[in-house]
Amino acid sequence: MPARITVMQERGRAWLAEGGLRPTRQRLALAALLVGDGENRHVTAESLFAAAQDAGERVSLATIYNTLRAFCEAGLMHEITVDGSRSYFDTRMDDHPHFFWEDENRISDAPAEELELIRVPKAPAGAQVTRVDVVIRVRRTQGSPT
Repeated sequence: MPARITVMQERGRAWLAEGGLRPTRQRLALAALLVGDGENRHVTAESLFAAAQDAGERVSLATIYNTLRAFCEAGLMHEITVDGSRSYFDTRMDDHPHFFWEDENRISDAPAEELELIRVPKAPAGAQVTRVDVVIRVRRTQGSPT
């Protein structure tokens, strides 16, 4: 008897189809974890690896990195780099700023309606601006709720 396809798996399959990606077993499992509940996610490769392990998926960290890169190249996710050393991957594809919580090493969406960019510098000759990433670094103040 074939396994029943869950709503999460079906959402993952549809998401992969949007990017024109072949639905391999590992891609389907990771896509279901990323978009299966219909919510947007900010993940690191390590946090997605942990989620996959918790879900009983057998996938290596190297495969997670490769798959996240493939999802980005297919236009399904954005990579946000903080400090040039740590990458976060975002399933929300519209232009929006992020808060980087320094004391927690995580990112969250910042209110786009409160950000005003007056002007973006012209791209160098032979290049075009493809995206502007805004990362606002924040740290909790003493006594603030978590």
